[in-house]
Amino acid sequence: MSGDQTEIVMEEEKKPAENSNMVTVDRSRSGGVYIPPFKLKQMQQAMDKNSKEYQRLMWDALKKSLNGIVNKVSSTNIRNIIPEVFQENLLWGKGLFCRSIMRAQAASPAHTNVFCALIAVVNTKIPEIGDLLMKRVLFNFKKSFKKRDKVTLLTYAKFIAHLINQKVAHEILGLKLLLRMLTEPTHDSVEVAVCFFKEVGKTLETVAPQGFLIIQEQFRTILQEGQLDKRTQYIIEGLFAVIKKKFSDFPDVIEELDLVEEEDQMTHELDLDEDYDIKRNLEYFKFNPNFSDDMDVYKELRTEILGEDDDEDQEDEEEEGWEDNKDANQQEQVRDMTGEEVTALRRQIYLTLQSSKDHDEAAHKLCSGPCKDYSNAEHLAAMLVEACAMSKTYIRYHGLIAERFCLLNRDYQAAFEEEFSLQYSLSYNLETTKLRNITRLFAHILQCDALPWEVLKCIRLNEQDTTSGSRIFIKILFLELAELIGLAKLCVRLNEPVLQPYVAGLLPRDNAKNTRFAINYFTSFGLGGLTDELREHLEQAPKQPFVLPEDDSSDDETSSSSSSSSDSDSDSSSSSSSSSSSSSSTAPKKKKRRKD
Repeated sequence: MSGDQTEIVMEEEKKPAENSNMVTVDRSRSGGVYIPPFKLKQMQQAMDKNSKEYQRLMWDALKKSLNGIVNKVSSTNIRNIIPEVFQENLLWGKGLFCRSIMRAQAASPAHTNVFCALIAVVNTKIPEIGDLLMKRVLFNFKKSFKKRDKVTLLTYAKFIAHLINQKVAHEILGLKLLLRMLTEPTHDSVEVAVCFFKEVGKTLETVAPQGFLIIQEQFRTILQEGQLDKRTQYIIEGLFAVIKKKFSDFPDVIEELDLVEEEDQMTHELDLDEDYDIKRNLEYFKFNPNFSDDMDVYKELRTEILGEDDDEDQEDEEEEGWEDNKDANQQEQVRDMTGEEVTALRRQIYLTLQSSKDHDEAAHKLCSGPCKDYSNAEHLAAMLVEACAMSKTYIRYHGLIAERFCLLNRDYQAAFEEEFSLQYSLSYNLETTKLRNITRLFAHILQCDALPWEVLKCIRLNEQDTTSGSRIFIKILFLELAELIGLAKLCVRLNEPVLQPYVAGLLPRDNAKNTRFAINYFTSFGLGGLTDELREHLEQAPKQPFVLPEDDSSDDETSSSSSSSSDSDSDSSSSSSSSSSSSSSTAPKKKKRRKD
């Protein structure tokens, strides 16, 4: 992004506050320090509405408000949420609104139809938002298609399908996407195409019957050729079963979300091969010298949309809101040092996990509830691992939720990295069932690349640094990874040059003893193929002859010399004693002879 396109205000010079009761606004990108509502209101009244400080304050409030509105929308309350959406300045924050929609949809694909219904309503009044969102979704889809990222492709394919159902995107785009994925079919592209066709098939059958028949014939040709594996063929057969039922399980638009009349619909025609400007600069704060005029323009547009004559009722509601927030924040000043808040938060997370029907519903509830703030990522990771450990057997439901949150934000990924190191260090204290469940959870996150493989740096596979629990942990982890991605791919992954600094402890080459230990360990449970390079390293390493240490030999020599000297001393002493005794024995004999 060039400097000509946007000017991102990161930090400004600090100015002294005119009023001692005023709080200096932190103009950092994170939103700054907390400001009590009553002081915030004083600042808004005292500030110049064309100043950077005031605009920065309003920008942060707009971002938080849009995130909150998008996260709480559902099929039951969408009619009440729509007026709240138009109360915000969508012309100024259209980049923020599109980002909030895309993040919420990525966290909860099961509610994609709800988010698309909201976009369809906004698109009728402000078509620029629908056009910007379509360009960003299409850009991310093509990016994921080049990377062959199936998980992300499925998410964006579902998003585009429901945008076509809501007539925000043209059906020609859907047909081009299907042809692109089926021209050179692979296992992943066919699976994504089947999921996309299930969601959009009913609409295509109605508005483009000829294209519908062409795509259906393309699937039939792929099935008859039989070049793909059995699993993919079963997926295509399942699609034909859905077509036979007239897409009864995949409606285009349900009654609760049919909010736009046909004459009011605005459809955007985008070309699949064209590169569009997705305007990332709209997500960042930019000073606007004509801010007051733009606000007045949007107030007129809002009055036209909502049919409001004036904003007096809204101002009264805002004043009541400031007072309510003031009382609430005065209560929040009392800090709980007993840990009850953390206990209540973890209880809420656990109950949400247990009461949800599937992982999509659980992720949506958690994002709109206790995990709305990324600061609770540590508690979410701990409770998810604990809930998985408490199960009698491993349930893939927990792994899918962990995968979704790791892909959602880097804070959740870091929390699960810390949890991996913690559980590995405490593996000696876990029961076998809990250890197996936890290890399989982390294996699922690793195999889908939601968790970086650098977490393996905490493992040091040798006789001194491992316990029985940690060896079981490593065994279950790699057996599960080998089952999920295959032994050959696992071997290639571990031998990648980028990962070598992080797997140096897992596949040690520092000395021959540790290398032999790792080879024997992996071979003992059938994963000896992971140690092929270790075996080559061990064979190519120079063999050192066995030589006694010099210190030991010198000690032996000194001990032998001392023993020999002691022996000689004892011999000499014994000889001297014997000589003295003999001399003493002979002395009296001579005396006797003299007497005679």
